[in-house]
Amino acid sequence: MASGGSNARSDATARDGLPRALRRARQWLVRHTLGLATGVAVVVLAVVFVLPAAVVFVEALVVDGAPSAAPIRGVLTDPFYVGALADVFAEPLAFGEHLRGIASWAERGFPVPTFGLIGFTAYQALLSTVASVALGLPGAYVLARFEFPGRDVLRSLTILPFVLPGIMVAVGFFAMFSTAGPFNQLLGLVGLGPVDILFSLEVIVLAHAFYNAPLVARLTTAAWESVDTRTVETARSLGASRRRAFLDVIVPQLAPAVLAGAVLTFVFTFRTFPIVLALGGLDLATVEVWIYSRIRQLDLAGAAALAIVETGLSVAVLAIYLRFEGRRYGTGRTPDPSERTPLVPSLRALVRPSRLAILAYGLVVAVVFVGPIASMVLESVTGPNGLTLRHYAFLLDRQAEGAAFQVKPWPAVRNSLLFAGATLAVAVPTGVVVAVRRVRGGRGGLVLDALATAPLAVSGIVLGVGLLRGLVFGVPLPGDYRLRVTGAAAIVAAHAAAAYPFVVRNAAPAIGGVDRSLVESARALGASRARALLDVELPLAVTGVVAGAAFAAAISIGEFNSTVILAAGGDAYTMPVAVERYLGDRTLGPATAMGTVLLAVTSASFVVIERVGGGEYR
Repeated sequence: MASGGSNARSDATARDGLPRALRRARQWLVRHTLGLATGVAVVVLAVVFVLPAAVVFVEALVVDGAPSAAPIRGVLTDPFYVGALADVFAEPLAFGEHLRGIASWAERGFPVPTFGLIGFTAYQALLSTVASVALGLPGAYVLARFEFPGRDVLRSLTILPFVLPGIMVAVGFFAMFSTAGPFNQLLGLVGLGPVDILFSLEVIVLAHAFYNAPLVARLTTAAWESVDTRTVETARSLGASRRRAFLDVIVPQLAPAVLAGAVLTFVFTFRTFPIVLALGGLDLATVEVWIYSRIRQLDLAGAAALAIVETGLSVAVLAIYLRFEGRRYGTGRTPDPSERTPLVPSLRALVRPSRLAILAYGLVVAVVFVGPIASMVLESVTGPNGLTLRHYAFLLDRQAEGAAFQVKPWPAVRNSLLFAGATLAVAVPTGVVVAVRRVRGGRGGLVLDALATAPLAVSGIVLGVGLLRGLVFGVPLPGDYRLRVTGAAAIVAAHAAAAYPFVVRNAAPAIGGVDRSLVESARALGASRARALLDVELPLAVTGVVAGAAFAAAISIGEFNSTVILAAGGDAYTMPVAVERYLGDRTLGPATAMGTVLLAVTSASFVVIERVGGGEYR
């Protein structure tokens, strides 16, 4: 009897000392680890992205508890928002009336119609796109076709738009183009009068070009380097001129990359916020700035309706980008440095028209790209009597003696770093899981692809409104309870939603590039899918994961759109919000000093990205 009882107990106990039921549970967990991780990732994305976006949709499409298109219709039929198109949206089927309106317009000599706030936003985005492409394409040509000292550094700097905060760039342009700024001082040296372009459309377009021309150059350089020069030589041997070979062979291979860069630029500048807020204000308000104004006026329903219209337009344009994204890498051919021509093979080459044109382009680049950042740093250490540290002393005095309601520098730095750390804790695991699922395919692939791309079409302002309404104000629960989170937690959620797509887009190529035979060998030796992922795939893809984490940290530190909404009235402000507050007080010196501190912090992320590689953005 004793022997039988002992055998029964041994049967119920695993060889590793665990009860059989517990061993089976552990085996089930091992087999389904990735599935469970995917479920957790979906829940996280639902909280940080889907829920706030849904709250904005509900706010805009539900009136008195019933679905209604009235708020959206109110936006589309208001001449303030859509100008001359208001009548078209109000009566879309009144073709006769619309034709008579067109005839009347022709009789009046085709005066320039107005298209309201949305039309102006699209107009400045179009101008910014043209300027960005015009500045980016020559840079792509130089980087792809010439070899020169510092080329790799210059190419690396094209990643800066992803890590430099917009409000900091606005401060740089403010310092550069102010009446007493370096640009007007240089004009004075050559006998030209001062140029006042602050608070104008021109400076906004220039600032947008600062951000997006490097993006166009980066995408186009990759495509240009992958062009097989043998195809050009073949066309030339068949009698094609240099111009014809360029138009017929090179341009078709570059077009997808150029169009992808142009479409992305349009989306980014259509949703512009901090640059217009700082350099244009309400006089040159875009949709994002007006949404922020509505929030400040506590018109959350009006802000939500306008946000839905903006998001719909962004999604429509982003769909065009997705069409070209898969074709923008050219042939995938590895560039050969020997095919690049020395930029300055001799001193005599400097007087060639092509080299003089490149030199002129370099001067423009210095003014548009180097000037603002250098001007900000210079302004932070300059006073009426020369070099000074008084602006930094002001920050220290504000920290020591500032009132409770005033913005202090140390809490801004501390909050930025803490939020960045919390963002990494959320965005990196979530992004890696989504990246693994995207690479492996299978069920839910389309959903994950949508979740990895959708945040690009939804602005931080929209997320900020949704998080404010959905989490900060609270979600109703049974029993007259409400689930609320603090502004700090909502800020981390907004930062994670903005950052995790960059983790996905850096980690996915690295994971997809792992030799599958190594994974299969680990599986053959008894490793589970999860163990093979942790022990084989992720260690080999660590550079992509680290680059994605660096992107996430940089985006969190520089995020302004949602943070300025969620930090209002509290002590959860960050460095970009502090910069905006100092600039709003018309105290340029402290704003540039705080901006320089922000530059130093974000530069660390840039160094990490460049050292380990930039994944899809490299």
